[in-house]
Amino acid sequence: MAQPAKSSMPGALHQKPTVDQQRDHWLAAFRRVRAETEQRASYLSAEDQIVQSMADASPTKWHRAHVTWFFETFLVREFDAAYKIFDERFPFLFNSYYVAAGPRHARPQRGLITRPSGEEVTRYRAHVDAAVERLIANVPAADAPRVFEILEIGLNHEQQHQELLLTDILHAFAQNPTDPAYNPNWRMSGVASGPRAVDDFAEVPAGIQPIGHEGQSFCFDNELPRHDTLIPTMRMARHLVTNAQWLDFIAAGGYRTPSLWLSDGWAAVQAEDWSAPGYWRQVDGTWHAMTLAGLKPVDPAAPVLHVSYYEADAFARFAGKHLPSEQEWEVSARAGGLADPFGVAWQWTRSAYLSYPGYRAIEGALGEYNGKFMSGQMVLRGSSLATPQGHERLSYRNFFYPAARWQFSGLRLAEFP
Repeated sequence: MAQPAKSSMPGALHQKPTVDQQRDHWLAAFRRVRAETEQRASYLSAEDQIVQSMADASPTKWHRAHVTWFFETFLVREFDAAYKIFDERFPFLFNSYYVAAGPRHARPQRGLITRPSGEEVTRYRAHVDAAVERLIANVPAADAPRVFEILEIGLNHEQQHQELLLTDILHAFAQNPTDPAYNPNWRMSGVASGPRAVDDFAEVPAGIQPIGHEGQSFCFDNELPRHDTLIPTMRMARHLVTNAQWLDFIAAGGYRTPSLWLSDGWAAVQAEDWSAPGYWRQVDGTWHAMTLAGLKPVDPAAPVLHVSYYEADAFARFAGKHLPSEQEWEVSARAGGLADPFGVAWQWTRSAYLSYPGYRAIEGALGEYNGKFMSGQMVLRGSSLATPQGHERLSYRNFFYPAARWQFSGLRLAEFP
């Protein structure tokens, strides 16, 4: 998988890198990230790449084109006066939610864009790739800092869509009665080895603790500003909640007990007829789950995946515990108290997705990236098995609506004296 684009640059004795060194760094980073998107898409047929199974998901072909539109719109067209747009239709088709960047095709109808074809999208990617590489090679030194800043945002944005490419196609395949596999050889990795006692809790450093991104490496604006927060005396589960624990929740009637649920959560259980995590179903009396390798028996020892915030909250109440706040999660992770913080499951917290004290969105259309979504969603921390390698960090704030289950979302528990 692609390595992250980083702001830190090589240089002798920590000297500021030259513009030529920066060019080499960003060219290599750009090629790695763009190649990773195509590698992930390579497992899919042309038919696979146009399907949209729900309004929250997007077709693979759309993901490939949208991240390309991002570079074309915010980078190449801004800094290369000689650039010729690939296709005048594409800005409307492949803009997502950037109102300042112009009108856009309705999100729930992205699966109707059977044309342009996948081959045209491939040519579009090659056209923009060539333009970005020319820009990296020729950008004047005065423009280089801003060009490389936007390029870095674009690379991290594409890595986010690499993850969505997998979560969205898994949702589509889960609707297919033939239970197709994205990659028959896919296996879960990144889970801490050794015993995982359900009562293994670590002390979290209490008191006033700093939260938010630190240092000069890349972060999104919603991870700033770094600020102090008060952490109570508490303990955090070292390990993620497992399928075995969830099976106990099911057997105890967790999905049939209104007192365990938030009001909106209980309404979701009834409306959606939830009786198990997303993609679980019984086959000959045994629970199976749809995975990237196809339909597989549920492994009791593996962390539970595809649960909503509502389910995570209900399970915590069932267990006599709590969900951690995002601040408690970050402090515990920084202290080394979590055995598997990254690479397995995004972990629900009890924190609403809100701005940090003193937050300011960046100016211009790129300022629509995070800030305008700070309402009605909940924060998840860590990263998942679908997150590109190196894209995770301690201060990363993911966010989804509380009923969402199609992401690789799980939970860990917290307890208070």
